[in-house]
Amino acid sequence: MLKASGTTAVFVTHDQNEAFAMADEIAVMADGRIQQRDSAYNLYHRPANRFVADFIGQGVFVDGTVIDAHRLHIEIGEVLASESIRYAHDATPCAPGSRVDVLLRPDDVVHDDASPVRATVLHKAFRGAEFLYTLQLPSGTRVLSMVPSHHNHVLNEAIGIRLDLDHLIAFPKLA
Repeated sequence: MLKASGTTAVFVTHDQNEAFAMADEIAVMADGRIQQRDSAYNLYHRPANRFVADFIGQGVFVDGTVIDAHRLHIEIGEVLASESIRYAHDATPCAPGSRVDVLLRPDDVVHDDASPVRATVLHKAFRGAEFLYTLQLPSGTRVLSMVPSHHNHVLNEAIGIRLDLDHLIAFPKLA
């Protein structure tokens, strides 16, 4: 009704899905300050800082090493970026050899039986059309993966995974 009537409204919610569904623009606040004001898409794929990256959606930070301006290595494999690899919080280029924290969303980690990269199913949450799997890599690092629900794997099963990372979100490595 608000959109149909052209009425502007401020809606306060702690439910991200509700905000994503209703708002043209969303402001993420922490400690009484706006951290980022943007579209839902940009909040998810182009977070302005580590707080927004961690707060919006689901995801985990994994260790990465910058190989060169367009390549980065993480445990699951090498990422080839279409644009220069930059820090998300200030857009400065990541120097080759830099250690970074890379945000992986569940849609970045794809189930692939043919992949040589294996991860162990630690937890699964049925979501109807898909499962949200919590997977453990050989190093102990945990990642999330959204998998179609016809792939009903059991706990402790090793499954093949690969990266399908379109939006590289990197931050300086925390000590």
